[in-house]
Amino acid sequence: MKLGFVTAILPELSLEEVLAFARHENLPVIEVMCWPVGRAERKYAGVTHIDVTTLTQTKAEDILAKCQDQGVGLSALGYYPNMLDPDPETARVAVAHFKKVITAAPKLGLANVNGFVGRDWTKSVDENWPRFLKTWKPLIALAEDHGVKIGIENCPMSFTRDEWPGGKNLLTTPAIWRRAFSDIDSPNFGLNYDPSHFILQDMDPLSPLAEFKSKLFHLHAKDVKIDRAALNEVGRFDYPLRWHQPRIPGYGEIDWAKFMAALMRTGYDGPVCIEVEDDTFGKTLEGRMKALKVARNVLAPYFG
Repeated sequence: MKLGFVTAILPELSLEEVLAFARHENLPVIEVMCWPVGRAERKYAGVTHIDVTTLTQTKAEDILAKCQDQGVGLSALGYYPNMLDPDPETARVAVAHFKKVITAAPKLGLANVNGFVGRDWTKSVDENWPRFLKTWKPLIALAEDHGVKIGIENCPMSFTRDEWPGGKNLLTTPAIWRRAFSDIDSPNFGLNYDPSHFILQDMDPLSPLAEFKSKLFHLHAKDVKIDRAALNEVGRFDYPLRWHQPRIPGYGEIDWAKFMAALMRTGYDGPVCIEVEDDTFGKTLEGRMKALKVARNVLAPYFG
């Protein structure tokens, strides 16, 4: 396993600066954000450290040379929109860009692309299912053609009123994963697993590891703190941002020693990338860099 981080937390820095920071902080891999260039649609979105729309083989080779110079590898390309958005144009644009991310990965010698499945948050899982299959069967076929594995993060994307009640990402639980992996039966379709999203749903973050070990393509390391006093006031059916807070590893509810032990038992040997959404370290670049350093110090003992 290699410890790294998700570049979305360093939007002010160029790719070269991100690579230099990773090398200096002894973080050997990074998951590189590949959003379309332009305005972010939400927090932590809209970060473009590699522009896949203009990525030629020559540019890709230049990026790989910079990676080699710093001794830092790319764990995956990341793009996390809602590809099942109820607005057809929004969904079309997201799918079109995701295809560009998939086809860019081989130019960089990469096998991993991460994202969300998406969801119409006003509809049930069953009501979303036909559109999920219509959208994702061709995307997974494209990934197969290019030798790319698609890792779906299990984030519910249900935190505030505009995402209520179903959230904007479909693949959030083992029951849904089994159905999805049965209906789209492909070795190129799997998970970018983030254990913090099980804590949010009052689930055991160790529980899916053994069953889905062949589907663990990539991991995010993030934690969550549940505000029990707030939860006692408003209840779990209120918007989650009222009663939970994203934290860095070691500062939330997850027992990382137990989690890493269970992960190692599965034989997983891929990347584990720290994802910072923890405002307690401040919203400045310096604060976010500090959060990465502290998270690294918590997790470093589990990596040889």
